[in-house]
Amino acid sequence: MRALTSRMSRNRAAEGKADPAPSRLKYRIQRWMLTPGIRTGLRVGLPLGIILIAAGSYLASETRRDHLVALYNEARASFETRPEFMVNVMAIDGAGESVATDIREVTSLDLPLSSFDLDLPAIRDLIVGLDPVKTAAVRIRPGGILQVDVVEREPAIVWRSRDGLALLDETGAFVAELGQRSLHPELPLIAGRGADKRAAEALRLFAAARPLGDRLRGIVRIGERRWDVVLDRGQRIQLPVERPVAALERVIAVSEVKDLLERDVAVVDLRLPARLTVRMNAPAVEDWWRIRQLNESSY
Repeated sequence: MRALTSRMSRNRAAEGKADPAPSRLKYRIQRWMLTPGIRTGLRVGLPLGIILIAAGSYLASETRRDHLVALYNEARASFETRPEFMVNVMAIDGAGESVATDIREVTSLDLPLSSFDLDLPAIRDLIVGLDPVKTAAVRIRPGGILQVDVVEREPAIVWRSRDGLALLDETGAFVAELGQRSLHPELPLIAGRGADKRAAEALRLFAAARPLGDRLRGIVRIGERRWDVVLDRGQRIQLPVERPVAALERVIAVSEVKDLLERDVAVVDLRLPARLTVRMNAPAVEDWWRIRQLNESSY
């Protein structure tokens, strides 16, 4: 009887204790909180969201925004205008006095300036845009110096056009205007429309015509297609469109053997490369006809 009573007492005590297992809702909430995305969101997203909400509330006022912008600009200006970032002078190397003056005018820099306010590629493009400048390099040297290294175009040829005389480099790029031919008598002369675009070919012709010496006066572009070599005494060598250098060398070789250009010849026509045609001056033609008539009358 006592054993039965004791057993019943234990059963009643067990029924009175709370069940240690969680409820279904609590179990699902615990599993949801253990999800990596939710844990990251609570650890990072929630603080970030609070910060963004606070910042948005603060910046909602235009007065506060203007104040922050002013503080930023002031701090930036204070940093950029520190002595180590200031450019005080411009140094130009490799350019003549006139070109250096043009560079200073075209850049229009009001020094001193902060290096942060200098657009070096844009400055270089302005300098290279000058006709006498072939290449340019722009950099900032220690000590607040804006260094400009210039390579000028070297005049290689004189071009006579309707606009007057101009100096060109070996590629045909414009260098400068030329007031008088006597200022550069040592440079070869080309003329005609479009001659500047074939300056490199003209220089090869001048090199081939070197045996002609002082007799060479210049080379004329005809119809933007071919060249005429002009000599003294009004002589001309009409070159073909294709391979004009080889044709000129051929004429010079023939002249050295048969003194072709030393005779009373007006034009040597090589426009048809396979055939060399010679046109004599009028007095020479008259003499030729006179000699022919004499020979005919003698028979």
